[in-house]
Amino acid sequence: MADNLARQMLLVAFLQASNCSNYTGSWRHPDTVSGFMDLEFYQDIAATLERGKFHLAFIDDRLAMPSRYGDSFEEAVEHGVRVVKLDLVPILTAMGLATKSLGLGATYSTTYYSPFHVARLFASLDHFTHGRIAWNVVTSLNDSEAQNFGMAEHLEHDDRYDVADEFMEAACKLWDSWEDGAVLLDKQTGRFADPEKVHRVDYSGEWFQVRGPSTVPRSPQGHPVLIQAGQSERGRQFAARWGELLFVIYPTSEACKAYRDDLRRRARSAGRDPDSVKVAPAVYVVVDETAEKAQRKLEQIESLANQVDSLTLLSEVFNYDFSQHSVDEPLSEEILASMTGLRGFLDRVIDLSGTKNPSVNDFIKWSGRGTLRELPLFTGTPAQVADQMESWFQAEACDGFVLAATHMPGAYQDFVNLVVPELQRRGLFRQDYVEGTLRDNLGFARP
Repeated sequence: MADNLARQMLLVAFLQASNCSNYTGSWRHPDTVSGFMDLEFYQDIAATLERGKFHLAFIDDRLAMPSRYGDSFEEAVEHGVRVVKLDLVPILTAMGLATKSLGLGATYSTTYYSPFHVARLFASLDHFTHGRIAWNVVTSLNDSEAQNFGMAEHLEHDDRYDVADEFMEAACKLWDSWEDGAVLLDKQTGRFADPEKVHRVDYSGEWFQVRGPSTVPRSPQGHPVLIQAGQSERGRQFAARWGELLFVIYPTSEACKAYRDDLRRRARSAGRDPDSVKVAPAVYVVVDETAEKAQRKLEQIESLANQVDSLTLLSEVFNYDFSQHSVDEPLSEEILASMTGLRGFLDRVIDLSGTKNPSVNDFIKWSGRGTLRELPLFTGTPAQVADQMESWFQAEACDGFVLAATHMPGAYQDFVNLVVPELQRRGLFRQDYVEGTLRDNLGFARP
C-alpha cells in the first residue's frame, strides 16, 4: 500500500439526463436551471467539472418512467419524480465537444441491449473523445423496464448477473477483435488493414451468440472504463470480476471501508491487482463560506422533499407497489422476498432498521430515497467539508467520491469554487489532468 500522503482522491460527478438530479426535489429549487432539454445545460456542467479537474462525469439511466407506485405514472408525472429520461448518447457527445480532458460515462443495461450494439457504441464514443469514455454497467431494475422491451417481467436478480457475465465476455471479445496497429491506411500498397490482426469472436453462450468481428477498430483505451455498483453478494462477485470504478452507497465510512476491503480481497482472489479496483461512494455536499450560510442553504434544500418522492422511488427500486400498505405496517418476509429490485438496498434497510420486518416508514427512513439522507451528507464551510472527506479518504474507506447534486448546476459550481481549492491546498486532490486517456487519469492499465 502506498503511503497515505501520496494518495490523491478521485472526484466523479453523478448526473441525470432528467428534470431532476438524484435528489428528486432538486427541480423545485429556485436556483435550478430548467434547461434539462437543452444540450447547453449539460455542456455548461461539463465545463464546470473540467475547470474543477474532475476525473469523470457519468449519467444514470432507467428505461422506464416510474410507474410501480399505485400501478400508475400519474403521481410521478405530477411531482416530477425522474419522469424525463433523455437518450444519453447525444448528451455525452455534446459534453465531449465542450471539454478536452473530462471523462464521460453512460449507463447501459446488459439486460435489454445486445453486446454488439453496446461494444460498438462505446468504442465509437471512445474514438470520438480520444479515450475519455466509461460505461456504467447495470442489469436494470424492474418490470416497467421489461415491459418497454416487450417482456412481461424482469429477470430474477441473480439471473440478471448471469446474463451480464456473458454480456461482458462477448463485449470484451468484440473490443479485442481488432489488434492495436491493425489499421494500416497504406495508400501506396492499397492495404487498408492487416486481416491477420482482425479476428472472429465466435462467442456462444446460454444467452448470447456473437460472430464478430467488431466493425470499430480498437479504441484509444482498448476497453472503456467499467463502472459498476454491485453491493449484493451476487453483485459483488460481478464487480470483483469486471468492475474498475465501483460506485456505492454507504451511510458510514466504516461500512464503506468494509465493502472496499472485501472487494479488494475478492479482486485479488479473481487474479486481479486490488489497486485496479477503485471505490467511490456517492455523497451530497452543501457548502458555503460560513457554517451559518451553509445551514440555511441545507434547510432550504431539505424542505423540497416530499413523501410522494420517496414512495414513488421506493416502488421503482424495489419493483414493488408500496401504495398497498399503510406507512406503519410491517412487511412480511414473503413480501420482502418478492421484491426483485436492488438486493443490496433491501439488505441495507433491514440492517439499519434492526428488524426483519421493516415497515414502509422504515423503508423511507433507512433507505433515504427521495431525501438528502439517502447518501452521506457533507456540509459546512469548505474546510469543514474537506475535513469530512479527508476523514473517509485517509481511513481508506474509499478512493474518492461521487458528487450528487442538490440543485443544478449550483451544487457543482459550489463544489468546484469552494471545496476543490481546499482539497488541492491539502494535497488531497490533483492540480491538473495528466496527458492521455481517462484510464491514464484514473491510474488504470490499458487492457
